[in-house]
Amino acid sequence: MIIDTHVHIGKMLTFQMPEEMVIESMNKYGIDYALISNIDSTELDFDQKEIPRELQINQVDSLERSIQFARAYPDRIGVLAWMKPYGETVTQELVDLLEKNRDIIYGLKFHPYHSKTAMDDPKVAPYLELARRFHFPVAAHTGGCEEAEPVHVRNAAEKYPDIDFVMVHMGLGSDNWEAIRFLGTLPNLYGDTTWVPLESTVLAVETAGSEKMLFGSDNPIDGLDTYYCNPKGETSVYQAYFHELEGRIGTESYQNIMYRNAVRLFHLPF
Repeated sequence: MIIDTHVHIGKMLTFQMPEEMVIESMNKYGIDYALISNIDSTELDFDQKEIPRELQINQVDSLERSIQFARAYPDRIGVLAWMKPYGETVTQELVDLLEKNRDIIYGLKFHPYHSKTAMDDPKVAPYLELARRFHFPVAAHTGGCEEAEPVHVRNAAEKYPDIDFVMVHMGLGSDNWEAIRFLGTLPNLYGDTTWVPLESTVLAVETAGSEKMLFGSDNPIDGLDTYYCNPKGETSVYQAYFHELEGRIGTESYQNIMYRNAVRLFHLPF
């Protein structure tokens, strides 16, 4: 079984990831279940300049699209609600939507780069209280700017020991060592494999144990064949996860990363 904890739908700047592509890609590459978040919620562009408010989609409307997708594929799709701490906050409308759809919403998603807001920023605190209320894990992008450094996710995890946090990317574009080192410091801090080289994940397992990593991919950010290659035809890092990781770390640890940890952490119905 494979559960991908980091999949997207929506449109953001140059990225377009329709729901149909997600399902087709999952079928093609043997992904049993995916947790999706909607990139329609992006607040800042690639240069961290705010997208004009009139062109943004609010977090409630974005979440409603995710819910609609999950309702259409209840055995394949679950939702991580993408939050917008830069320009929005927790509203009663958001709370009501989460409450009404708790059967298919399994956590909150943050993108500190595209919100230019660190996870230990006071603006995020109302959302973390929301995560605490609903017993939601929190997945946060790491890498690319100061606000997105893994240390800020670690700080939030230390302040909120009753909430589980996932350092998505483990520090994108880095050698991943800072995030790997943090894994062993707090019981409620985890990492994922999104664009993380196989060797870094093996090191994370050796350092902190296989219970601390989850499989994630960003699918379908590179199109239908994200799991296989990028648009230039270069082999995807995920091929190593599918074909080499089990031999490197053993079957039990492999199953932990590829699905068991996701089921346990996000309380998935499997």
